[in-house]
Amino acid sequence: MSQTAIAQADWGGGASPFGVTWQKMMMWFFIVTDALLFAGLLVSYGVIRITAGAWPAQGEVFSLTYIAAMTFVLISSSATMACAVAAAERGERKMVTLCLWLTILGGFGFLGMQAYEWSVFIHEGGGLAANPWGPPTFSQFFFIITGFHGFHVLTGVTVLLVVAIRQLMGRYSAAGVENAGLYWHFVDLVWVFVFALFYLI
Repeated sequence: MSQTAIAQADWGGGASPFGVTWQKMMMWFFIVTDALLFAGLLVSYGVIRITAGAWPAQGEVFSLTYIAAMTFVLISSSATMACAVAAAERGERKMVTLCLWLTILGGFGFLGMQAYEWSVFIHEGGGLAANPWGPPTFSQFFFIITGFHGFHVLTGVTVLLVVAIRQLMGRYSAAGVENAGLYWHFVDLVWVFVFALFYLI
């Protein structure tokens, strides 16, 4: 059978040309476009920082140990999410439930830690129009980048709560767990870039 005939046969019944469900393909489309948005923010930050001349030393503004702890919490939640996806593929519902709630706990833990970081930053004088450590654009990028990422974490936790509740109701779907896992891993990976490019370099 020719390649054209095979392609026509696949599309005749609505099969995906990549061998994945449409939900998973849409999730990948969303992840790619969202990754480009985060890349744009980080590149803009890099350009402004280079052209600004003087720039605050991150170690003098933030507790890098605390930020590292936040990173550890989020990366740990990515590990529990991976366990949930693997358990879903094996059909182990109890393990899926446990790992989902551990991931949710990690997400809430990260958000709580980020809220505390924001409160300390604001208490010390950081704001959208003011920055006691140097150019106000530093504070602006801090709120925009970390706030945008925090919104993604909150969205991810909400999605995981929906998946976990559906799991408890018996409306189990391994594909649903996997799609939620894709989004959660994306959120965690983005934070690694934010941590490296905004807090360390």
